[in-house]
Amino acid sequence: MLVHAAHRSNVLLDRTFVWGQVESDFAASPRHLSVRVKWARSSTVPIETFGVVANWDPWRDVLDVYASIQMPKYPDQIAIALRLPASAVRVHYDVDVGGSHGVKRGIKHSVLVAYLARRLGFPVRLVEDRLENMRGGDAHGPERLFDIEVAFDDSSLIRSMKMRALENIGAYAGRSPFQLGKPIGAIVGPYKIKSVQYRAIATVTNKTPQDAVRGFGQAPTNLAIDRMMDEVANALGLDPLEVRRRNMIQHEEFPYTIPSGTTYDSGDYHRVVDKVVDHTIYNEMKAERDRLRAEGKLAGIGVAACLEPSGGNASFEPLLNPKNATTTWMDSCRIDVDLTAAITATMHTSSAGQGHETLVATVIAEVVGRDPDSIRVVRANSLNSLPSNSPVGSRMAIMLGGAAFHAAHKLTAKLTAIGAHDLGIPAERAIYEQGNVYDRAAPDKRRTWEELVAIAHRNFHRLPKGFEPGLAVAHVYQVPTGGTLPTADGRVQMYPCFSFEFHLLLLSIDPDLGTPRILRYRLGHDCGTVINPKIVRGMTMGGVAHGIGAALYEEFAYNEDGQLIAQTFMDYLLPSSHEVPVVEIIHHETPSPHTVLGQKGSGESGYLGAPAAIANAVNDAIRPLGISINTLPLNASKLGDLIAGARARMGN
Repeated sequence: MLVHAAHRSNVLLDRTFVWGQVESDFAASPRHLSVRVKWARSSTVPIETFGVVANWDPWRDVLDVYASIQMPKYPDQIAIALRLPASAVRVHYDVDVGGSHGVKRGIKHSVLVAYLARRLGFPVRLVEDRLENMRGGDAHGPERLFDIEVAFDDSSLIRSMKMRALENIGAYAGRSPFQLGKPIGAIVGPYKIKSVQYRAIATVTNKTPQDAVRGFGQAPTNLAIDRMMDEVANALGLDPLEVRRRNMIQHEEFPYTIPSGTTYDSGDYHRVVDKVVDHTIYNEMKAERDRLRAEGKLAGIGVAACLEPSGGNASFEPLLNPKNATTTWMDSCRIDVDLTAAITATMHTSSAGQGHETLVATVIAEVVGRDPDSIRVVRANSLNSLPSNSPVGSRMAIMLGGAAFHAAHKLTAKLTAIGAHDLGIPAERAIYEQGNVYDRAAPDKRRTWEELVAIAHRNFHRLPKGFEPGLAVAHVYQVPTGGTLPTADGRVQMYPCFSFEFHLLLLSIDPDLGTPRILRYRLGHDCGTVINPKIVRGMTMGGVAHGIGAALYEEFAYNEDGQLIAQTFMDYLLPSSHEVPVVEIIHHETPSPHTVLGQKGSGESGYLGAPAAIANAVNDAIRPLGISINTLPLNASKLGDLIAGARARMGN
């Protein structure tokens, strides 16, 4: 049955990539193994649904839009849909988004409301209720079926991998086909797999369309890779932790180029694993697992190692759609210092609670040498903003932080030049420090911050020749390593930076009810230089909770008639504080050579590896019964039936 008869096919994408000598590597390997893994469609479930207000001003020919949005090129898309110049659409970014992580796109809602406001001549507001959000909004994430085959040797070293990913994208394309493209940038995870065949298939069905969800398709791929690693370990009778260690990229091998053409910037994976595992702790977990098993309970240990591509440059778009030759993916920051010597920084996107104000103030303060609490951070609207993109792809620490860093350096350079000129010394002798400029040869000869600001604003006769009055600087920052198109064979530098996380947990399952319970959880995290530890910890904890939901509870389930049966929180189950354990987070810093402070992204941390670690723990727990499960969510209903069937066959 065709969903769209005019299209004459339900397949929107079917493309196979081959990187390296896959067939010869398979032929040369003594062992092969295949596994099928299913990721269920779920969501980020923001605390607030999407809302938008639009008003058309006929005197100024301007459409004002206030929306809880997280979407690149949002003003441009509204303008194109309504056949207006972009200069006639003013999106106000200073709004409370109410959570997102990808699902606050709202373009269909916004175009409808904007059209009605313009047609009717008065403001129009649309706010989703939860049913609308879950049934017809932008809430649904990937639903992906993986078939993986790997070739490896007797020591567990994996030489080659074949991966087929079949995506159920729902009734319309949305952003879904591109979510099959992003994982290409980390298609082998943290492992040294020499060659890869990757087949990406996107099909339409009558389900709700998919949209961007935290990680943009990376978490499902990480699940598939890490389940495969555990199966390799089981086939050889080896410790899953040891198999990962043997296959991981070594610290001295960075920068490391994977078969799909992406070069990983930096990492020290083995060191992070060692810090998390700590010989005593791992043995304690094994002893506790064995004690629980001796009492007749089901218990398992799960490990997972994965990457978080960060600083996104959207190169998956020209990769999957050659007509789209976009290579620019920028962000920006403007800094103004007023006559009272106060600093105001302007960012040019909305936020959904990621702490961007703190990020900008911290970075500028680090460069300029002022108190970050004294720096006011505001947001422009789309008509007075610099070129920017929205906070997607774990990119804002890298991109917004990079733009703020470079703008701040432009400010200090300008102040240094003003100070040198006013002191009557060569520029090379002028030193900027904590807001003051002094003479290297005579440190007592200096101009203070307040004096420099006053010269810039009030004493044009004391400014260097060619200088404009005032203190205003801006920087538009292009993504590091970006700016190139994919090669003909699909090799591409997808992202500039790659954070690393390693999960280790102990889990028990009630053998009668099938209810899983996480008993202990340790997570190693390396996102390069940490700018604000509290924000990174908050992101990571939220990501783990999100991953627990995707692994054990959450699913937009449909019945056999195609009816969505999870339309409220009575049926779409979320983990509460009772189900989310205390997570011991162990930080490690391997700075990136591509970013201004060595920072990498952390907005998707925790979520990208938690489902894989939990799935591995569940399978370790039920393996003594001779069963396994690779279909998320691993809820009590599925586990209870599976365990009951196994026990019946065993006569217990």
